[in-house]
Amino acid sequence: MSNKLISKVSLIIVLVINLISCKAQQTYPLLTSLDNIPNMSHIRDTNNELQSFVGKYVSTYNGNQITLYITKENNKFFDYGNQKVYRDVLSVKYIVKNSSGIILQDTKNMSFQQDDLSYAIYSLWVTENGTKAELIYSGTNCSVGFGSINIKKISATEISWEYRPNDVTTTADKCPPNLDTTIYLPITKDLIFTKE
Repeated sequence: MSNKLISKVSLIIVLVINLISCKAQQTYPLLTSLDNIPNMSHIRDTNNELQSFVGKYVSTYNGNQITLYITKENNKFFDYGNQKVYRDVLSVKYIVKNSSGIILQDTKNMSFQQDDLSYAIYSLWVTENGTKAELIYSGTNCSVGFGSINIKKISATEISWEYRPNDVTTTADKCPPNLDTTIYLPITKDLIFTKE
């Protein structure tokens, strides 16, 4: 085989690999449905809509102080079974303290793994030019409290919170009785959190 032919074959192989690689990692905006994109795509915050939610927010509910730590994570991998994607998301960690200052639940320093998302809160999408975000909460132990959280920008320093759990109880045959399945997040609508 001549050097010229080897160079042409090598160039074709490189082009094919690049074409496959580009197709596998296509980029789409935040509001793109998973039904409309190829596997292993990237859903990116192309309009910087997530940034307006980032910060530390505090509120009080039923005597408990709730502190939310909202950050933005780029290229977070999600495996939805038949669909795998990378997404830019809001990640919410929190600390809940009672009126005596005792910590009831603290996820601030937790590292969530794909195979164990207990306590994790991630955004699904942001709407209305970055003023509303829908989040999914994986729940506490045994997924108790799994449900949706909606936050809405009220002002530059305030967000409104609504949490709707799908499940609020469990049974001993589904979850070991020694695990805490208390839902400490406020199950309410229109709770105002103020940015610190």
